[in-house]
Amino acid sequence: MAQWDVFSSRALEGNSLAVFFDGRGLSDAEMQAIAKEMNLSETTFILPRDAATERERGVRVRIFTVQEELPFAGHPTLGTAFALRGDSGAKEIVLELNVGKVPVRFEEAAGVPVFGEMTQVDPVFGMQHDREAVARATGLSVEDFDASLPIETVSTGLAYTVVLLKSLAVIQNLRVDLNRASEYLEKAGGKFLYFVARETVDRAARLHARMLFYNGEDPATGSAAGCAAAWMVAHGVAASDERVQIEQGIEMRRPSRIFVRAALRNEDGDNRVVNVRVGGNAVEVMRAEVFL
Repeated sequence: MAQWDVFSSRALEGNSLAVFFDGRGLSDAEMQAIAKEMNLSETTFILPRDAATERERGVRVRIFTVQEELPFAGHPTLGTAFALRGDSGAKEIVLELNVGKVPVRFEEAAGVPVFGEMTQVDPVFGMQHDREAVARATGLSVEDFDASLPIETVSTGLAYTVVLLKSLAVIQNLRVDLNRASEYLEKAGGKFLYFVARETVDRAARLHARMLFYNGEDPATGSAAGCAAAWMVAHGVAASDERVQIEQGIEMRRPSRIFVRAALRNEDGDNRVVNVRVGGNAVEVMRAEVFL
């Protein structure tokens, strides 16, 4: 197996990922136990198949948190594609995840780290939430929210509720009742909350983000960033096809730079967000063997 730091070009930053190159022969329970042993946000298992099948359908990959298997997650997708690419110079790696095929394309230029960008499933917009209900569910104050844009659930394979807070100070001092929030999301149809603010540490960033969940805090959440990209384009925070940066992990001292873009298309008189892309760098930090 190898461990990669994703959404950073520097080791010991970004979001760590354990990649197992051959998960054949492992049971579901063993994969889950290994992911718990790794104790990272996610662990991936590659299930090699014959070359013809992989050309047609992609490389089969399964993604586990410490608690469950996910149909899709961003930093495991990007990090696993980097691990599969290795030194091959491949322009594209296609993964077959539980959510379907996800291509990752690579950009190379002299003097800069390789950049990978995944194309996520087209977004599905869910409900817009009442701020008072979200405040009760999270333990926050209604005054902590930025009322200029909706709190909205979006999915590009995994449903996140994008919550816009009013300032950098509010998001940096975030305290959330995760049990109550999870109960609320189960009823409302979301998986996790993704907190964002338009005030940022890096002036080059468009949003400052945090994602708190049952394994603590996530340094970089590519699946949520894809949902945020769709949300930004839908509500005019970013232009169609504009690549913008989301900063995350700063409070954890694991700074991550996530680059996102999405397109707005007019179809039969209705504007629709499509072609969500999430990208960044990744760096391998260790290799190891696991004995079972």
